[in-house]
Amino acid sequence: MNRVFASLALALLPAASSVAIAQSSSAQDKIVHLNEIQVVGTHNSYNTGFAPSEAKYFSSHYAKAYRGLEYHHRSLADQLSGGARQLELDLVPDPKGGRFAHPKIVELTKEEGLPADADFDPTHEMDKPGFKVVHLGDLNERSSCQRFVQCLQDIRGWSKQHPHHVPLFILIEDKQGKISQLPGAVEAEPWTADTWDSLDREIRSVFREKEIITPDQVRGSYPTLEAAVLAGKWPTLQKSRGKVMFLLYIKKSAPAYLAGHAGLHDRVLFTNSDPGQPEAAFIERDRGTPEVINPLVKSGYLVRTRVDYNTDAGRDNDTTRRDALLASGVQIMSTDFPLSEPAPWSGYTVGLPGGVPARCNPVNAPAGCKDALFEPGTKSGGEMSPVNHPK
Repeated sequence: MNRVFASLALALLPAASSVAIAQSSSAQDKIVHLNEIQVVGTHNSYNTGFAPSEAKYFSSHYAKAYRGLEYHHRSLADQLSGGARQLELDLVPDPKGGRFAHPKIVELTKEEGLPADADFDPTHEMDKPGFKVVHLGDLNERSSCQRFVQCLQDIRGWSKQHPHHVPLFILIEDKQGKISQLPGAVEAEPWTADTWDSLDREIRSVFREKEIITPDQVRGSYPTLEAAVLAGKWPTLQKSRGKVMFLLYIKKSAPAYLAGHAGLHDRVLFTNSDPGQPEAAFIERDRGTPEVINPLVKSGYLVRTRVDYNTDAGRDNDTTRRDALLASGVQIMSTDFPLSEPAPWSGYTVGLPGGVPARCNPVNAPAGCKDALFEPGTKSGGEMSPVNHPK
């Protein structure tokens, strides 16, 4: 359907009944593309924080660092139900298993005579081989899903229960070398060519190909991925609902992931790139300003940024950056404090107007686009299950 006529038809459709809403949503899905929406996601989405004794130890020995890490999240499924549409997972390779199974901070709390916390890993998931989801080795390891495959299964399970959702963006950060400031902390193994291949295999072991938006699908018949993106060939919502899209966060890791897969042929993840590169489609601008982000969005790239850092905005209720980014057109806004998890000090949160989980992008959405039609009846924030903290 012609984009202009589709927009007109969408505007004229009545909205008084569920049938009309479904018809309107279907019409809108045909003209709105994946890069023409805006969503909010969470930073270090797996992180459940510290057990009480760990928090006491860490805050007394590393007060400044602890201040920046004093946040935590509910389960991935609860975050999705609360409106998050981007999740971030930090991965360490552990092909033999057990490398991160005995965090040093657990022993340090015992040495200082602090009250015993619940076992770190009573189900022994960390002893099993495969990628582990870890923030800071030996120091901040508690996760709502300790193995990557568990996280994927949780996400897919939620997705199958909510098949009409807008695409979910899964940000992957590869951790390498020393990832903790604790003296003598265990180091992550290097990522080799086989490690990157194993990452793709683990994703494909959980998600079927038709459930993933891949670089090959977006590139289509264009000579490069960037050429397709600049030509506006991101899939429409009609073709991307109920699917997931994986994004590689660390830019310096892109060459290793691209090795043997020029242009991201037959790869799962979109790499963090820069304009002018053949694989440029996803661009990370962690601390990007609206002035930097806006032209990238208008060009056709998918852009992700962080709204807040080190809990500062959450403590001060500083909404300056949040409000500016909402207007910038950035498609993915990541925060430690989504609507369903406000900052305990001030009530600061990051969400979209009206509490919707996705909205029409204020910069590039087509005329007639209506926020309420993305996920009718769904709003961010709501009653979630308790945080999975040991007692």
